[in-house]
Amino acid sequence: MAQVKIYGLESSLSLIKARLSDTIHRCVVKTLKIPADKRFHRFILLDQENFYYPVNRTESYLIIELMLIAGRSAETKKKLIKLLFQEVSEVLGISITDIEVCILEIPAANWGFRGTTGDEASLPYSVDI
Repeated sequence: MAQVKIYGLESSLSLIKARLSDTIHRCVVKTLKIPADKRFHRFILLDQENFYYPVNRTESYLIIELMLIAGRSAETKKKLIKLLFQEVSEVLGISITDIEVCILEIPAANWGFRGTTGDEASLPYSVDI
C-alpha cells in the first residue's frame, strides 16, 4: 500500500492533477510492484497565503509525500524517488528543483485497512523488495 499526498499551489496543481496522479501512480506501480488498481492519492491544494516555499522555487513547486508499509530496501526507495523526479519533470515539464519527495515508512502493525491491521492482512504484493 502506498498512500500519496501531493501538496502545491491550487493555481498550479488544479491544471495538472489528473496527469500528475497518473504519472506518480505509474512510478509507484513500476517500482513498488503494487497492483495498478491500488491508487490512493490526495491533493492538498493551497492558496498563495498558505504555502511558503524557498525563493529559488517557482509556483510549480510541489511536495510528494508517500506513506508506505515498512519493508522496502533503500535501493528500491531510491529508485522510486529518482523515477518520480525524472517522470514528473519529463511528463509535466516541472523542473526537478520544484519537486520534493518524502517517503514515510510505517510499521505494518500501525496500518489498519479492510477491517484488519497491516501485519495481519494478506497483500497481493510484497513489501520486501
